[in-house]
Amino acid sequence: MPVSPGGCFRKARKRQQRFWRGNRRRTVRKLKLYLDTSVWNFFFADDAPEKRDITKRFFDSTQEGSYEIFISEVVIREINDAPEPKKKALFDLVNKYAPVELEITEEADELTEFYMERGIIPKGKRDDAFHVAIATAHEMDAIITWNYQHLANLRKSELFNGVNLEKGYTKRLELVTPMEVSRYES
Repeated sequence: MPVSPGGCFRKARKRQQRFWRGNRRRTVRKLKLYLDTSVWNFFFADDAPEKRDITKRFFDSTQEGSYEIFISEVVIREINDAPEPKKKALFDLVNKYAPVELEITEEADELTEFYMERGIIPKGKRDDAFHVAIATAHEMDAIITWNYQHLANLRKSELFNGVNLEKGYTKRLELVTPMEVSRYES
């Protein structure tokens, strides 16, 4: 005798309720997000108001405690290269949100070389490869970036994760924009 769609739905709903009840008792792990320099820059992007506003909402959401945010020496170095008064504004923003600074490890150096050898990142954009390598070596959940050309796109994501898997890093690293992790009011 065939099972009615209603019967199947009730079974699935019961399983879902057990799942949600079980989740309420557990502590949800905070996502570990590595923020590249573009995210910090777009906080002040008056020439791109939509991205600026999304970036500000993203930073507001980091204060709610859902995420742990991280940067590296590479981000600090790129900010140091900015002209004044932008450099001061960027460092004030970094100090306000107080991300954890990740070390550049030997593993990250090696991964950067592999990415460059594979041609995933152009030679003049080595720091973009460093961002991915540092985030991978420190097992971040995602890199948050506005850099569509070299980072936040499906093709690059597959290439980076392919090299990572080949080198023994089994955790998938997501490469996404602030829009993809921001909460929106309905």
